Amino acid sequence: MVSKHFVPALFAALVFTAPALGADYQTNLGPMPLDDETKAVIAGRGDASASYDGKTFVVKGDFRGMPSNAISAHVFDSPVAGMPGNKLFDLEVTKSTSGTISGSFTLTSAQARALRTGKLYIQINSEKAPAEYPWGPKGTLWGWLFPAHETVGANIPQQDHWFLPQLDIPSR
Repeated sequence: MVSKHFVPALFAALVFTAPALGADYQTNLGPMPLDDETKAVIAGRGDASASYDGKTFVVKGDFRGMPSNAISAHVFDSPVAGMPGNKLFDLEVTKSTSGTISGSFTLTSAQARALRTGKLYIQINSEKAPAEYPWGPKGTLWGWLFPAHETVGANIPQQDHWFLPQLDIPSR
């Protein structure tokens, strides 16, 4: 016979020892791809952060130095970090060469898994960016969302394994 205290104790143990779903993410937005054809029309930098509490995914960021006005910004889902993917969400964006991006969304379990494994990225499009590249969609500034980490200065090696979250799934 099971004790009347066993089930509540088991429930409490599961609730209080379950891994937290909440996490913070960040990215540095930079121009991609750069070649002789595109380097004159895509430039700029930016930073974005995201948080996920198990229900709501919130993105905030800024950008500057684009050669033409931003026209749209999105969150994409990629098969693997560094590879273009499919648009998931539209972000609010300042229609200028410098400004902000933001958005708040509810993620499916598959989208939350993609976030935890480094497969979501932010893309800002501008007026002068090519309509399409041979390998994928247009974009001026791109950045993959990875777990928040200490940011080091230029020419300083980054320590730890934060940049390969898809290889670190069990701890996420």
